[in-house]
Amino acid sequence: MRPRKACLLLLLLGLVQLLAVAGVEGPDEDSSNRENAIEDEEEEEEEDDDEEEDDLEAKEENGVLVLNDANFDNFVADKDTVLLEFYAPWCGHCKQFAPEYEKIANILKDNDPPIPVAKIDATSASMLASRFDVSGYPTIKILKKGQAVDYEGSRTQEEIVAKVREVSQPDWTPPPEVTLVLTKENFDEVVNDADIILVEFYAPCFLLAGVDTARNLPPSMRRPPRSSANVLLQFPWQKSTPPQKQTWPRGIVDYMIEQSGPPSKEILTLKQVQEFLKDGDDVIIIGVFKGESDPAYQQYQDAANNLREDYKFHHTFSTEIAKFLKVSHGQLVVMQPEKFQSKYEPRSHVMDVQGSTQDSAIKDFVLKYALPLVGHRKASNDAKRYTRRPLVVVYYSVDFSFDYRAATQFWRSKVLEVAKDFPEYTFAIADEEDYAGEVKDLGLSESGEDVNAAILDESGKKFAMEPEEFDSDTLREFVTAFKKGKLKPVIKSQPVPKNNKGPVKVVVGKTFDSIVMDPKKDVLIEFYAPWCGHCKQLEPVYNSLAKKYKGQKGLVIAKMDATANDVPSDRYKVEGFPTIYFAPSGDKKNPVKFEGGDRDLEHLSKFIEEHATKLSRTKEEL
Repeated sequence: MRPRKACLLLLLLGLVQLLAVAGVEGPDEDSSNRENAIEDEEEEEEEDDDEEEDDLEAKEENGVLVLNDANFDNFVADKDTVLLEFYAPWCGHCKQFAPEYEKIANILKDNDPPIPVAKIDATSASMLASRFDVSGYPTIKILKKGQAVDYEGSRTQEEIVAKVREVSQPDWTPPPEVTLVLTKENFDEVVNDADIILVEFYAPCFLLAGVDTARNLPPSMRRPPRSSANVLLQFPWQKSTPPQKQTWPRGIVDYMIEQSGPPSKEILTLKQVQEFLKDGDDVIIIGVFKGESDPAYQQYQDAANNLREDYKFHHTFSTEIAKFLKVSHGQLVVMQPEKFQSKYEPRSHVMDVQGSTQDSAIKDFVLKYALPLVGHRKASNDAKRYTRRPLVVVYYSVDFSFDYRAATQFWRSKVLEVAKDFPEYTFAIADEEDYAGEVKDLGLSESGEDVNAAILDESGKKFAMEPEEFDSDTLREFVTAFKKGKLKPVIKSQPVPKNNKGPVKVVVGKTFDSIVMDPKKDVLIEFYAPWCGHCKQLEPVYNSLAKKYKGQKGLVIAKMDATANDVPSDRYKVEGFPTIYFAPSGDKKNPVKFEGGDRDLEHLSKFIEEHATKLSRTKEEL
């Protein structure tokens, strides 16, 4: 090779190396790679665009449009009315409803104008499910110009189509909200302007008009009784009457309909009164007046309003009825149905009512004569009629139907002979099957007698009559013995534990006096229920507490299942679980209830040390 050519070749090779070092590829490879990369990016963008278009497009399945979180807003934006179903793929009701929903879709597609019908899988479209408060499946809603209207009818083609067409009309407007949210700012105004209103007081985590009691209890209203988070109060038509707590004996709708009218209902015919007497099962209260403008009538209505929760009040302007009742205008009659009348008590009790008569006087009169000498105690009236103690109850097969009335009245007449001589006590008969649990707790379920008797006293103690053939004489002896204090109470109790050496002593009904009421020892007693979640949470803390004070001979840490055992002393009231009392030595009649603090080791220890009389060490040593 010639020297000149060799030099040129070396120069060319050096240039190639220099380009390589600078990171520059050869011209052919560089161009090819760049073109391939661009093509790949364009293909990926096209695929992404296709996927986005697929997500935004509302596909159709058997005439029903499929919507999701991505395409919902875009689809409904320009629609006047849309029918929506929120479903879950695993839901059996949804699967059954699917063919019907497809028929609905085909019908509404032919509507003029067409109405879209769509479905949404609420398990995957979680944002929409949350937005529309979907909590069950299937949930059906009608979207009217973007606003959701709940559908609460039956899941039939006819009803759904009719409702959707109704909502789709141009002049349709949603009904006004029936549930108001009350706050301390609007509470008084809303309640005072309403003739009747149902109010639910709720904790913030639970939701009808509702009041968040944690933030919005109005200062002008006294605190309602709240034994749990939710309390329903009905505010009566007369604003001066305190709100009434409703414990749900009936459905809300029935209850509010009953409460929405005046507290006393008018009797128009004599036949109504005769039916009350013949077929009635409760006290009959009738006010007789000249007319609605009679001041006495207005006063009667006001008094009736105070007792409307517990009694049914009636009034009449009929002269014929007044003559039948043997009263005059301006009088109140309280009487019992025929089956509860007896020769030992008047057929009726009459009170004069004038415009100046006090509400309290009318109320006291009604309460005084509301019960017959011997009434029928049953579950439906127990809590309202038979709260007065002592209560003498006679248990047997009570049945006032035609075939069994004579036998029922035979035993009731035996009770009447005794009741007339003890007016300070309340007497009642009760069906032994209705009160099977009570009869069992009294130890009378296996007595072998057709008729049994018991007395329930003011302190909650129960006294059972020894099983023997029942008649008025044996009942009289039993009641007399009770009056003289010669009877021993029946105490419901679990068996006494054979081994009770653990740090927490187990108390049962039979050992309550010997352990809790021991005058020589301080006792911390927890009353619990086996099913109570709070009690279960407390158990390890309570065990630790007992171990901490195990060396204290003068202190007992104890517990008692209050659902399986009677508490013999009325000083230890148990109204919820767990309930904890400290019973100091030497002063067992004045136990101290633990309340207000956290149920943890620190606060329970502090509670013990504050009230203990028998601790052998100081707080610092403990």
